[in-house]
Amino acid sequence: MTNSLLWHQRVGTQRDWMWRGWQTRYTYLRPDGVRNQGALEFQDSAAEPMAPRASGTPIILLHGFGASIGHWRQNLAQLAENQTVYALDLLGFGASQKAPIDYSVSLWVDQVYDFWLTFIREPVVLAGNSIGSLICLAVAAAHPDMVAGTVMISLPDPSVRAEAVPGWLLPAIEAVESLFVSPIVLRPLFYFARKPSFVRRWVGFAYSNPEAVTDELVEILAGPAGDRGAARAFCALFKAVGSSQFCPSVKMVMRNLTIPMLLIWGKQDRMIPPRFARPHQFVECNPNYVELVELDNAGHCPQDECPEQVNQAILNWMSRNFAPRGENQLQHC
Repeated sequence: MTNSLLWHQRVGTQRDWMWRGWQTRYTYLRPDGVRNQGALEFQDSAAEPMAPRASGTPIILLHGFGASIGHWRQNLAQLAENQTVYALDLLGFGASQKAPIDYSVSLWVDQVYDFWLTFIREPVVLAGNSIGSLICLAVAAAHPDMVAGTVMISLPDPSVRAEAVPGWLLPAIEAVESLFVSPIVLRPLFYFARKPSFVRRWVGFAYSNPEAVTDELVEILAGPAGDRGAARAFCALFKAVGSSQFCPSVKMVMRNLTIPMLLIWGKQDRMIPPRFARPHQFVECNPNYVELVELDNAGHCPQDECPEQVNQAILNWMSRNFAPRGENQLQHC
């Protein structure tokens, strides 16, 4: 069901934060009770949105490729029932600056970690969709002091291709890819791909339910393409995401983590079909820590297609794994 409020009104308090000289966008939303405890508006974009605290473990939401904070518009309020929820526009995406740099997982890991150091500084749950979930894993591996748990929605594993394709064929595939991701090819593609009509067709492939492909969603996804430097950033981002070195083996990373991990998968995901990704193998690589929730009638972005189910799955998982602050102290008295 589409909320009648404009999406900007449903994603909390948006702020700009200068990171390494680049403007980036973030938002946050606190539980109703905490919101009413004091003034929550900050005139300074670098002001720290931390006090007063909510009782639950904070959540940071990381979007997928081509998306932004707006893709969480149906999740932020419900997830903020007991804890503060943040969402970031990763550099190069959404309302964040389209910086003329080489993009990589390590760059976004640094952005997320520095954001945490600046505004939160207590263990958080990282939740991501698609590429955002890869970044969640990378942050958890690099900064275990920061991450209490991860939620991964439609998790891709770039290493699967290396396992599935014969070694002798990889150089030829990579040569074709390097040609395809060159600016000569990508720039004309960008000006075609940013048209709302194309965005609508692309989202129709990613989503299972055609009714979920609304004008609002198309606006959220197509809008940032009009920003200054968007074409150049698109080429750099596409090249980074298409690289076989984009991320180490997901299974290897998950096997070494000792934190609660929730994997959510849409059974009708056509971008990473379950029969190809085999999400049950993620559980098998670390059964003590990984839980899997599979959803019917959901595609690659179930947090937007069936938000009530995804929100409840996350909240149930958090209630089992993360006690509100204060309960642990009482248990040890």
